[in-house]
Amino acid sequence: MIVVTAPTGNIGSQVIPQLLAAGEQVRVVARHPEKLSPAIRGSVEVVQGSSDDAAVLDKAFAGARTLFWLIPFPMNVTDVREHYLRFSLPAAEAIRSRGVRRVVAISGLYGRLLAGSVGMQPAAFAPEAVIADAGAACRALWCASFMENLLQQIPAIRRQGAFFGSSRPDLKKPLVATRDIAAMAAKLLLDESWTGQGGEAVMGPEDLSQDDMAGIMSVVLGTPVRYQQIAGDVVKAGFMQAGGSATVAEWLVEMQAEADKDPHGSVPRAPENTTPTSFRQWCEKVLKPAFER
Repeated sequence: MIVVTAPTGNIGSQVIPQLLAAGEQVRVVARHPEKLSPAIRGSVEVVQGSSDDAAVLDKAFAGARTLFWLIPFPMNVTDVREHYLRFSLPAAEAIRSRGVRRVVAISGLYGRLLAGSVGMQPAAFAPEAVIADAGAACRALWCASFMENLLQQIPAIRRQGAFFGSSRPDLKKPLVATRDIAAMAAKLLLDESWTGQGGEAVMGPEDLSQDDMAGIMSVVLGTPVRYQQIAGDVVKAGFMQAGGSATVAEWLVEMQAEADKDPHGSVPRAPENTTPTSFRQWCEKVLKPAFER
């Protein structure tokens, strides 16, 4: 039995079909099972509830040998570290008590850079340590920025022919399609040979600048698209207007600053962390259909 958390999200929803295709039994933890596709809902066991609920996790992990672990993004919390620990501490206890043997956890490439700092910055890294201490073998996937984050900028691209961010327009950084993260996660979940603790970066196939991305989007979308650099305070204000908290807004800007200083998160690009979906392919398959809807 493999347990999948966040089964309706960008990554979990793409992991599940790969596990089912391999003939695995899958159990999901879902607050809103009605959001599962009919095909998936009819093929998996559903435990309804939140993955920060100890009783829900105890039930979900019973008889499970492997876990796909993803903590929801902290959109409007006032304490980022507390948010991540609120999920990871009961998970660690359920892993211990139910004897889960392997955990594949989604993490961030840049959270590792902040792990030794003070204040709220190590928040995204803390769950890795908590889960690793639970006794199961653990692999964290240290993911570069998601290509899917650009979907939030479709309204601006339509209205202004531009997308916005705080990075320099010429700074080249890795970015990855969630389909590739899901493929790497599924591969690890299905492989029972690995042991111990560790992590693997997931970097996509290429490093691109914001201007590079604008050029590719212009060609694929058939309309001029430009990148506009904005100040961190403007990024914070926009995030808060969208419903996010000031605390999370500040954390995101700090994370972006770390990414700009060390685009590869101190992990060298290598064949094993270079995934196949190019930004142009993602634009053709995901961005353009969403833009044209």
